[in-house]
Amino acid sequence: MTALREVAVVGAGAAGLHAAEALRRAGYDGRLTLIGAEDEPPYDRPPLSKHLLDGQWQPGRLALRSPDALAELRLDLRLGVPAERLDRQARTVHLADGHRVRCQAVVLATGVRPRRLPGAEAPLPGAHVLRTLADALALREELRPGTRLLVAGGGLLGAEAAATAVGLGAEVVWLVSAAAPLAAVLGAETAALLTGLHREHGVRIHRGTAAAVVRRRGRAAGVRLADGSELAADAVLMAIGSEPATEWLAGSGVPLDAGGGVACDAHCAAGPGVWAAGDAASWPDPRTGRRRRLEQRTNATEQALHAARDLLAGPDGARQAYAPVPYLWTDQYGLRVQAFGSPGTADRFELVDGSPADHRFAAACLHRGRVTGAVGIACARALRHLRAQVAAHAPWPPADPVTRQTADHAPARLS
Repeated sequence: MTALREVAVVGAGAAGLHAAEALRRAGYDGRLTLIGAEDEPPYDRPPLSKHLLDGQWQPGRLALRSPDALAELRLDLRLGVPAERLDRQARTVHLADGHRVRCQAVVLATGVRPRRLPGAEAPLPGAHVLRTLADALALREELRPGTRLLVAGGGLLGAEAAATAVGLGAEVVWLVSAAAPLAAVLGAETAALLTGLHREHGVRIHRGTAAAVVRRRGRAAGVRLADGSELAADAVLMAIGSEPATEWLAGSGVPLDAGGGVACDAHCAAGPGVWAAGDAASWPDPRTGRRRRLEQRTNATEQALHAARDLLAGPDGARQAYAPVPYLWTDQYGLRVQAFGSPGTADRFELVDGSPADHRFAAACLHRGRVTGAVGIACARALRHLRAQVAAHAPWPPADPVTRQTADHAPARLS
């Protein structure tokens, strides 16, 4: 590995930073270039829809590392300059400012970009997405008591932003297309708990599909639905999903999956000299055999570490398949919901501790008799045991005596 002297990491978010740190910790001492499209040094994104949006945190608190810590990594840091093209033959990354970065190996960590509704493809006053620090600050400027905010999108980002906005006194309409928003992520029971909390706090949940942003007087004034009706608003947040930021790889030979993600192998490699990590990377899940892409904060870290290890191991080194236990959390109305695995695919919900009605519980999420997910609030010990069951894809009831004892004393199953 002494011959490796030039590595580039494209993407200066959590995945890119952790890949760079892992390379240095493992002893790589050559040139290490970290390329980011945003002007800001690496920062954390989950607080954007919560602590940053409600004003509790200021931008400086989001920094993932201090200036001194970044300096210790000895990075050739290229911020505010997107990558435009990867030339694998010449081993070169072409940047938007005309510069070229030579690299014997590259880690692709460019993440995703938010989808926009027709009518707001270009920046439009009053129409917002929520991916970057600048996005969050722009939306925060509009949130004040009485502001009519329409949140389009029934996922976790839309739910968190709706909860934050109503807490600031905004009048919030949450536009969802699914009959049970959040159920695909957290399971039906936990989704019902959270949507109930939204209603209790004054969020109006409207069932429908957004078709376009309505413009009036040069700014967004609501959303037109697929049925032709309109919902008026002072501001619109488009939280309708995202797509991998991989268009710059066109013609590079880097394989992309059907959804546009970087198609890695089981070790996070996407071809000779190319690895990928984070929101834009997909890989074959060794448990299911199906290709998977995770837009989760913990996956950004774990996959970056795995990619860096594989990069340094070389073709003859010890290699292991990437097999994480997916983990996510969401903070809404003072509650932190945590989930492992895939609760949304469950056909049974087995309480092992507490009760959803008390806002304190842990539950196993089963599919065909096996633990494929776990979800809970304020039950850390029980969730730790359930995580092991998820990792093992264990049958139910559990063989683990601690988990079995907890389950035996739990309330009756909800179904």
